[in-house]
Amino acid sequence: MGSQPDLAGNPDRLRWNARYEDGFGGSFGPHPLAERALSLRLPGGPVLDLASGPSGSALLAAAAGRQVTAVDVSEVALDLLRRESLRRGLDGLITLVHADLAAWQPRPGGYSLVLCTGFWDRAVFGAAVAAVTAGGLIGWEAFTVDARRARPGLCAGWCLDPGEPAVLLPAGFTVLAQDDLPDERSGTKRRLLARFG
Repeated sequence: MGSQPDLAGNPDRLRWNARYEDGFGGSFGPHPLAERALSLRLPGGPVLDLASGPSGSALLAAAAGRQVTAVDVSEVALDLLRRESLRRGLDGLITLVHADLAAWQPRPGGYSLVLCTGFWDRAVFGAAVAAVTAGGLIGWEAFTVDARRARPGLCAGWCLDPGEPAVLLPAGFTVLAQDDLPDERSGTKRRLLARFG
């Protein structure tokens, strides 16, 4: 597993490690956005899963024969994913990268699909968009500013403003869908799927 050396005191790492150490309780089910994206026409090439956690989406892409790079700040989450990929015989297709997305940069134009389904940062989104190869897709889901009504402690910087992320896409991208997913308990999320070229 690739790792950044300066993550020891990273507050996001500590928070997510504690959450996963308290019991994952997940099913490794793929995110619906990954299911939809992987059902569409994609060029050859690897998949990038940002802020992956113990990602069922990475497992789904690997099961379809794709090389996958899963990046997360939590080594506990990545270890859960590693163990499940071993159990399924998919470990040779998944590369785990332990990194803070604010400091890690994907290879420009190197991925047929870039996914992120629980994180928002404009700079990271810009780097992710640049990582999509011609004909490839970007799939993103994050909380909107409206989510702060249900979750007042949610940092505004972690939330999509109106129209985002679609309004941030550069020329050459076509939005296939951008939908709000209201949830009175956990807060509204917005889901984007777009194709480059």
